[in-house]
Amino acid sequence: AIGSACMLPRLRLVLAARVPMGTARFSHAASMDDHHYTIAGKQYTRDSMSNTTPTILSKVGRRLLHLPNHPLRIIKNHIHGYFQQQHAQQAGPSFALFDDVSPVVTVQQNFDSVLVPHNHPSRSKNDNYYINATHMLRAHTSAHQTQFISEGNMAFLVAGDVYRRDEIDRSHYPVFHQMEGVLLFDSPQIERITGQPVIESGTRTMARQARHSEAAAKYIGDHLKSTLTGLSTHLFGVCESRWVETTFPFTHPSWELEIMYEGRWLEVLGCGVVEQQVADAGGTPGVKLGWAFGLGLERLAMILFNIPDIRLFWLQDDQFLRQFSETLPPGQQKFQPISKFPACTKDITFWLADGFSLNNLSEIVRGVAGDLVEQVELVDSFTHPKTGRVSHSYRIHYRAMNRSLTNDEINEMQAAVRQRVPQQLGVQLR
Repeated sequence: AIGSACMLPRLRLVLAARVPMGTARFSHAASMDDHHYTIAGKQYTRDSMSNTTPTILSKVGRRLLHLPNHPLRIIKNHIHGYFQQQHAQQAGPSFALFDDVSPVVTVQQNFDSVLVPHNHPSRSKNDNYYINATHMLRAHTSAHQTQFISEGNMAFLVAGDVYRRDEIDRSHYPVFHQMEGVLLFDSPQIERITGQPVIESGTRTMARQARHSEAAAKYIGDHLKSTLTGLSTHLFGVCESRWVETTFPFTHPSWELEIMYEGRWLEVLGCGVVEQQVADAGGTPGVKLGWAFGLGLERLAMILFNIPDIRLFWLQDDQFLRQFSETLPPGQQKFQPISKFPACTKDITFWLADGFSLNNLSEIVRGVAGDLVEQVELVDSFTHPKTGRVSHSYRIHYRAMNRSLTNDEINEMQAAVRQRVPQQLGVQLR
């Protein structure tokens, strides 16, 4: 695996984010050497599962959600403001906001606590950044659901950076930001409203969980849809919308909310009725039922602000942040390109090895070029008619967002990619 303990070069990388005084609850220094990761002052021993690279570690603690006038902070605060508004107008629950929680979680938190099966492909090293066999960088904010429920929170929002190995293009990045919301009800509260029992021994159907009465399932689903339709209108204005049935491990029934926006259907968020096993795992007194939702902040920000490249969110350039203001709603601000610098493309072709993954190739390219790589795309696939061997040709697009790259820079990066790809992926260059 790329970045395993036996393949990483001998190094010690130390990174620390600059944190405004009085705002940090999570220490952001991160480092690594041959045998350990150290994140937020805690040391983790590396093992055969370790695949978090220096490039990814350098993103830990950047705190984009706390940078003044950053588009992601504007979206986060706009969503939080909607729930505060709901509380003020309807005397509903006040949603606590957790937006500075360490991204290091246990594998149990990330997967088991939200009922992801042990054999589910989403656990693969090809898709995640593992610290070791027991810890990882969270792949979703849902990893904190049972943690905050167990602390007695009935209504809360979680926002934070999440980490997934992914392909390289303008809309995908290995670190992005999610925002999640959970609302729980005491069962007597629902019984008073519906006039019917909440918990029963029944059969699981498309419309309800086995332990939920039809009345309880309908009430929670209707409350969820009403609340999140309001959130969509708060973000995008009044739009035609539809609810699409789907499946998630930790909610049932589950839906995706789509809106007709600028002539096309746009997925806004995923949501559903919290699986009772998850709600019970919090260990709080009494039976709680509720709903949860989750959304990607970059995806919404790219649409609302017309931001064309996800790498721009990480650009340390005042010309980017100066374009946005927290005093205006997202839909009233549009990104103006800073400049368009030329791209350079280089191809690499090789015979595939068993277990080849585009995510792993992308990780190598990203490890060499960082944010100077714009896209890695498959341009040709060939199967040898006699041997059955498969060859792929990939085109790597190099482009900086704030300057022109030199030929020497590009050639040096491409040479490093060509050296590492056969070493780390076991492929044969052509």
